[in-house]
Amino acid sequence: MLVADIGNTRIKWGLCGAAAVERAVSLPDDSDSWRRQLDGWHIDKPERWVLAGVVPARRDKLADWLRQLGHHVEVITHFSQVPLSIIVDMPETVGIDRLLNALAAKSELTRGVPAVVVDVGSAVTVDLVNSDGAFVGGSIFPGLRLMAEALHDFTAQLPLVKASEYPTNVPARSTVTAIAAGIHWAVVGGVMALARELNLSAPSPDSLDVFITGGDASAIAPDLMDRQLYRYHVAPLLTLEGIRLTALVK
Repeated sequence: MLVADIGNTRIKWGLCGAAAVERAVSLPDDSDSWRRQLDGWHIDKPERWVLAGVVPARRDKLADWLRQLGHHVEVITHFSQVPLSIIVDMPETVGIDRLLNALAAKSELTRGVPAVVVDVGSAVTVDLVNSDGAFVGGSIFPGLRLMAEALHDFTAQLPLVKASEYPTNVPARSTVTAIAAGIHWAVVGGVMALARELNLSAPSPDSLDVFITGGDASAIAPDLMDRQLYRYHVAPLLTLEGIRLTALVK
């Protein structure tokens, strides 16, 4: 079985083994690249694919392309398809990636232990899986790229900066590094503050597991882990694993 996560910026494919997603790759929205990846993984006959994503048009484009090649394609589009207790207002409005991440995190936990799930992409989501294993919501704020674009687009002179490409130590000694540092520490500090707020009911800080995933996870994970406030787990395949687990109950 193969799984695919179609995000705002990246399309990720995962090749599943018996118990986990064993290989993964990030691809552009381009059928030539998809064809080369099928060849690279030696996929030359119809397979079962399970897709999910937050960009329906891009998701459906991949699904149609795979079906034209003869593959069997299933698409996760609704919260009711995810085998997870969801305790929020209007669950149909929750991004499917947040639910899949929560499901994958839950599978790694002992019952009775809460977890915070952080996805650092175009947006940053910080969500809580409670001690009963239910998704109970969280917070959303702009990611590194969106913050950089906002500073550039809504000011007269600030340049567009890719924060992950510059030093983030402070005090910064140039405008470019000041922007990079400000964005970086805004995200790190936001994640830390939200994890603390979500963990107020836990008996001690070290009783909380924090899973970090998303395209920019590697940019902030080291500074989060250096502070050792919680049990941090960098999990780049979390969404793909949530798709795999959902597919197992279909």
